[in-house]
Amino acid sequence: MSNKLNEVLVKQRTAFNLNPNSSWNERKDKLMKLGKAINENEGKFQHAISEDFGNRSFVETTVAEVTIIHGAIKHALKHTPKWMRTRKAPTAMQFKPATNRIVPQPLGVIGIISPWNYPLQLAVMPLIGALGAGNRIMIKPSEYTPRLSSLLKSVLGEIFSEDEVYVAVGGVEVAQEFSSLPFDHLLFTGSTNVGRIVAGAAAKNLTPVTLELGGKSPTIIDDSANEKLAVARITNGKLVNAGQTCVSPDYLLMPQGKIDGFADALIKQAETFYPTFAGNKDYTSIIADSHYARLQGLLEDAEIKGAKIRTAGNDDTQVMAQERRIPLTVVTNTTPDMKIMQEEIFGPLLPIVASETLESSMEYVQERDRPLALYWFGEDKTKRDHVLKNSISGGVSINETVWHVVQEDIPFGGVGPSGMGGYHGAHGFETFSHMKGVFFQSKFSGGKMLYPPYSDKTQKVLGLMKKFM
Repeated sequence: MSNKLNEVLVKQRTAFNLNPNSSWNERKDKLMKLGKAINENEGKFQHAISEDFGNRSFVETTVAEVTIIHGAIKHALKHTPKWMRTRKAPTAMQFKPATNRIVPQPLGVIGIISPWNYPLQLAVMPLIGALGAGNRIMIKPSEYTPRLSSLLKSVLGEIFSEDEVYVAVGGVEVAQEFSSLPFDHLLFTGSTNVGRIVAGAAAKNLTPVTLELGGKSPTIIDDSANEKLAVARITNGKLVNAGQTCVSPDYLLMPQGKIDGFADALIKQAETFYPTFAGNKDYTSIIADSHYARLQGLLEDAEIKGAKIRTAGNDDTQVMAQERRIPLTVVTNTTPDMKIMQEEIFGPLLPIVASETLESSMEYVQERDRPLALYWFGEDKTKRDHVLKNSISGGVSINETVWHVVQEDIPFGGVGPSGMGGYHGAHGFETFSHMKGVFFQSKFSGGKMLYPPYSDKTQKVLGLMKKFM
């Protein structure tokens, strides 16, 4: 595979160098072809993803993957011509009448390593940004979703030549080779641990990276919260894709006295959403046996250490295990030494941490790694603004979960251990572009007054310049 990957990289770089700044019409054509292909193959994508998972709701695939992709393409088609334009920039007084400009230009060849949890969306969303910015792209999808990966390779191979877009399928060895290629930019979506490895491999080539990682995203329930609304939105955000979402609510923070009632309400809401879990075509399975076993291990560890476990539904446990299904499971009486409070859960398990005040909740969050997402439920605007100003996270949703990720006019990305860099919309265009600064000197420049040999006159000119700085 390494020979093929290098061959494609050379082919793409050669093609880029022959046309290093493609026109809007060329980019538009690629985006429209991509949108048409996604639309025409939606049913195939639904089936492939569901088969890879064991079961994945077709509706979830449409909502969380296909619809989001179409929205991003529509947004790019509308705005990319404006993003491509040369931009005026201010010029310091001491350098006038010279002028400054910022010229967006493509980077070259972009590498995208996408994960299994949203295998279509998280491969295609950065592809949209990279195409709009005028680049060539190589994609390595996850080995955990082989059917989707093969289908994506086939679909994209029909509309793009290898020197435009190439999909590399294969296992861990292919991923390692892929991350070691000297791309002009590399975007990786996945776990923090693997992100470190990818960043290390890219660093050897001085390849800039965007890392979309994960972590434990907290949800703070304020005293002013509308609890009925909060319960419904948290349950929905937690159970979409069975919690296998990088921005899924990982744990809740709320006063001890409200925990039992809130936990019971979450369970009741889950049972309303999913009257049964076993055999339910609308409820997603855990991706693999190893991930299922890991989640069961987190629960066993928590229970041994004194946690109380509430489980939605009363489905046959043997059938559930065969289908790799886990219902919403709320964990209370949590303590910091439990593995469920130390690892990103990435499943439908929801611990609740007792926290009596906003200050204690903020302290709990700030003492830990900066999360990819933070959620706050409440109506008190003063407290809301306090949380926004004094917490650091990749993104935030207020009185909602998850949905900030799909807003095309705000960046999506992490901070610290939850990632670096961002994309979507204009932010994606700039991530995959070089924003080149250009200085236009005037024929009336006074710069010659600083030519050597230096004299007292030079010192006077420098003194005047300092006054304008």
